[in-house]
Amino acid sequence: MYYNEGTIVYLNGSFVRATEARLDLFSQTLHYGHGVFDGLRSYPTQNGVKIFKAVEHFERLKRSCELVHIPYPFDSGQLIQASYELLRRNGLSYAYIRPLVYTGANMNLTQPAEAHIMICAWEWGKYLGDKPVRLCVSPYQRPNPESIRMEAKVCGHYVNGILATSEARSRGYDEALMLDMHGRVAQPPSSNIFIEIRGVLYTPPVGHIFPGITRATVMGICKELDIPVREKQITVEELEQADSAFLCSTGAEIASVESIDARPFRRPWEDTLGALVQEAYRSQVLEKSSSYVII
Repeated sequence: MYYNEGTIVYLNGSFVRATEARLDLFSQTLHYGHGVFDGLRSYPTQNGVKIFKAVEHFERLKRSCELVHIPYPFDSGQLIQASYELLRRNGLSYAYIRPLVYTGANMNLTQPAEAHIMICAWEWGKYLGDKPVRLCVSPYQRPNPESIRMEAKVCGHYVNGILATSEARSRGYDEALMLDMHGRVAQPPSSNIFIEIRGVLYTPPVGHIFPGITRATVMGICKELDIPVREKQITVEELEQADSAFLCSTGAEIASVESIDARPFRRPWEDTLGALVQEAYRSQVLEKSSSYVII
């Protein structure tokens, strides 16, 4: 589903067939997960194919490298241009774009001396689908922020999320909701969460969560639409008081939550603040006017 014989990827300055791309089997990234990646989406807007917040994503890629001491000898502007060319060569418009910075051969637990970059793209629907998401509180916690760089999008960090999502789906749920080390709400493995209580949106503060670009976009939309939004520590008990909830990420976009631990929310999705945010977000990525969104 990600590539075929004709798929082109960008690899260290060249465009090559995905089936012919080669990776060093002694790469520190392959053995220890010491690499970083990002995820972007492109949309067929009224003004042509556009990558949403491309600058912010590639700057985050660079920052992630800096935080975990991986060299970044790349020009973000050139990588953005390469991403557009990649879309053109693969005939893609509504696509997911994955840049990955990986290291050279190194079997030691030391800072790598070199780094490489690969960018691939494929047509991919919403990560969690179009139906409302059924969450469950996961037995897997988010890592202690004193042990890793929480704001870096590091390959190895996502083993934690794979375990949580796999456990949730083995129990019949769509996705996991992970708590922090203090038992407070943190986030699902690959998205951020907002809950609505009596006309106010709440989301966990930075610390144990990954501060997503889509999360920041949602908060900007709330400011534009005069929707009250607060960052606060959220307890599991407060989830039971919520009128609604939604998840957000580049992959999932804005996804409504049907229930948590099989307890449905009391308010229909179409009557929630999340539905307004969802419509405004869609307008923004498609470069349409959102002036018709009225509270």
